Amino acid sequence: MTKTLMQSAWAAAAVLAAIPVLAADGADLERGRYLATAGDCVACHTAPGGKPMAGGLALASPLGAIYSTNITPSKVYGIGSYSLQQFSDALRHGRRADGANLYPAMPYTAYAKTSDEDIAALYAYFMQGVQPVDKAPAQQTDLPFPFNIRASLSLWNAVFLDARPYRADASQSPEWNRGAYLAQGLAHCSTCHTPRNALMAEDGKRFLGGSEVGGWYAPNISSDAKSGIAGWTREELVRYLSGQPVPGKGSAAGPMVEAIDHSLKHLSPEDLQAIALYIKSVHAVAEAKATQPADSFGRAWDDLDSLRGAALPKSHNAMTGAQLYDGHCASCHQAQGQGSDGDGLPALFHNTTLGHASSNNLVQVMLHGIQRVGTDSVMPGFADELSDVQITTLGNYLLSNYGNPEAKVSEQQVAQLRDTAEVGVDKSLLALARVGLALGALVVLGILAWLLRRRKA
Repeated sequence: MTKTLMQSAWAAAAVLAAIPVLAADGADLERGRYLATAGDCVACHTAPGGKPMAGGLALASPLGAIYSTNITPSKVYGIGSYSLQQFSDALRHGRRADGANLYPAMPYTAYAKTSDEDIAALYAYFMQGVQPVDKAPAQQTDLPFPFNIRASLSLWNAVFLDARPYRADASQSPEWNRGAYLAQGLAHCSTCHTPRNALMAEDGKRFLGGSEVGGWYAPNISSDAKSGIAGWTREELVRYLSGQPVPGKGSAAGPMVEAIDHSLKHLSPEDLQAIALYIKSVHAVAEAKATQPADSFGRAWDDLDSLRGAALPKSHNAMTGAQLYDGHCASCHQAQGQGSDGDGLPALFHNTTLGHASSNNLVQVMLHGIQRVGTDSVMPGFADELSDVQITTLGNYLLSNYGNPEAKVSEQQVAQLRDTAEVGVDKSLLALARVGLALGALVVLGILAWLLRRRKA
């Protein structure tokens, strides 16, 4: 695998022409499978109850749902007719075989870092190791104007896409370069964890500095002492990426637990060590709201005295935080929020989910639970049992007593995160784009009118 890094500067045309991908042996297919796992392809391209890689999953975006495509080797509905060059163009340039642009919900801005050799292995796997599904996804992406004009992405790509493969840093060790290659490329860490600018491109100055993704907060994983993960050891990071609980830190949820279950926990121990080494070295990005590390808040505490002899109110919306906690949380997280031994059921204090300034992840977990793949899901969601008022009351009780007391939960926030169809939609961005388009049209019309007047004069 080190050879991949050393040869990443090969010319693309020469490599694509030289590798006989259609004659791939078992080792080539296994390597391609491993790389596809590192890229977490199956998570986005498999709908609930659908066939693997057949597409149809709705991906939340600020502009509405973007539906993943069929990437099986079906020649009718998938990518079975793609040449190696066309496959490479999709991964590196976000361009389909018909020349249309892909939306950057497909993280081609990160996949572009993949070496030519690894792209060839991926191509062999998708063409020979994936079962073709001759069925189109049930729904097609239909974003509002002007984002339904895919040609406009050519300008976005010209400004924001760096399609060059990863280039090894000679000042760093092979292990560090391996971690950087995976984290920057197929694992696409920055796609979720890097804030975006007004044009939805990653802000490189705040690399891995935390961002919101589909109503979830992807936390700051830079090396900042208060805002990031400077307090995490390398072994704790490896344990976390392996899908194991990390006492005193908390557990993964939402899109991160999907990435772990589908991808990261299946990587080799050596690759996980390399990723952790690289992530620990990323420059610090400070957040003004972070006054102390997210895993440092709270203590073991209970409010049992307020429950003794107190009758439940007639209206469930009038229940106190202590009553809600006792009825819905204490059986697993224990009376004082201490969880179980080894954090199989995590403690609520010293838990990053409750320690960030953003309370979105806490609300999401209370509403929708933690859904695991290939292992038991032990955190149920309470969206069908608790009202917006109750979730708000319980959330603020948890934050005040076990987490960051400066973080708050609001009823409006709960209502928005409950409605999964609207999660992450930014109507202001759509309005801004339309205003910008209108202003651009007015400028063009103004220039044309000025030219006509000059011509008449």
